[in-house]
Amino acid sequence: MSETATNTLQFRSDGPEDAPVLVLGPSLGTTWHMWDRQIPELTREWRVVRFDLPGHGGAPAQPAASVAELGDRVLATLDELGVQRFGYAGCALGGAIGLDLALRAPHRVASLALVATSPRFGTADEFRRRGVIVRTNGLEPIARTAPEQWFTPAFAAAQPAIVDWAVQMVRTTDPGCYIAACEALAVFDVREALGRIGVPVLVLVGADDQVTGPAEARTLVAGIADAPLAVVPGASHLAPVEQPAAVTELLVGHFAGLAQDTGALTAPPMPPAAAPAVPAGETAAAPAEEDATPRPDPYEHGLTLRREMLGDAHVDEALADGFGGDFQSLLTRFAWGEVWSREGLDRRTRSAVTLAALIAGRHHEALADHTRAALRNGLTPDEIREVLLQTAVYCGLPAAESALRVVGRVVEEDTTPQA
Repeated sequence: MSETATNTLQFRSDGPEDAPVLVLGPSLGTTWHMWDRQIPELTREWRVVRFDLPGHGGAPAQPAASVAELGDRVLATLDELGVQRFGYAGCALGGAIGLDLALRAPHRVASLALVATSPRFGTADEFRRRGVIVRTNGLEPIARTAPEQWFTPAFAAAQPAIVDWAVQMVRTTDPGCYIAACEALAVFDVREALGRIGVPVLVLVGADDQVTGPAEARTLVAGIADAPLAVVPGASHLAPVEQPAAVTELLVGHFAGLAQDTGALTAPPMPPAAAPAVPAGETAAAPAEEDATPRPDPYEHGLTLRREMLGDAHVDEALADGFGGDFQSLLTRFAWGEVWSREGLDRRTRSAVTLAALIAGRHHEALADHTRAALRNGLTPDEIREVLLQTAVYCGLPAAESALRVVGRVVEEDTTPQA
């Protein structure tokens, strides 16, 4: 086991040092131990490198803001090990990292296996709501429901020790890192890029997976050229744990060619870009002074920010109003693209200010929307309660009292774990 700076990951290496490298990526809420049952067989042919996500399995609590950042940390970790070319298998979030690596570093990924993976995991609103629940209640609600999400009922009933292991894995995860991973998955979407993946890919899914099941797996098969689909009977989300023999056999078969790819373990450096040729007898002209770059339209950035904070459903409904289209454009471009995007205040502070202003103006419909946004921006229910008390002093008790009903309803809806 090893851990280093913030740009690398906690990892474990098993198998012959001189063998081709196979990297295994874990699912959100698990550790590298989810692959334990594959190790004896895989290390016959490969050097297997497993890593923990930030804040998982005792790894340093250094949150990553995106799947791409996690991919960068995987590459930095492999760089420290002197590994350039490798096979990669990942489950769920680990699979998303594999997709990112295949798209951004195809010269390093020799082959790819995607377990319980999707090019788009649910909706952004679902993951942001999960983040709010963890921020408010901790990871206990997620830990309690993990077994039913990860295993079939028959397996959970027959394997109580493994069920307890799963619950403890989630309980010991750093909440901040878990929330950051939820935010990363909220914006992960490579559906349009699947056709660019050129490495050999195996798509593997449990037949009974209710999280990222066969339907999501088929979107990968439809988008990636020549990607076979393997559906594992009697398995749910953590198929490598529930049906280890079947998953191991599929991985061994898929990565068999990797054992003969030893000549490709080091990728050649990318050649430098050639300078434009200068005709004989001429001298290179000095570069022309560039015109001032026009200021970019803030609409698209504003729309992205508006969706992150208020949710896709709310924004889609607002934009569908044909009569108010010009107003929605103005609101998106100015309020979100210009003001909310400024660097002078962080989002938490802007949310607190916005709540106070809406309470003072008794704008209850917008107050409900921005209470939800405040929770997503990191304000806790206790902090929102303090905003209400502060506004009661300066804006009047009646204004704060009527706002309390609106805010209380939203907080209860958004922070209560689903049954």
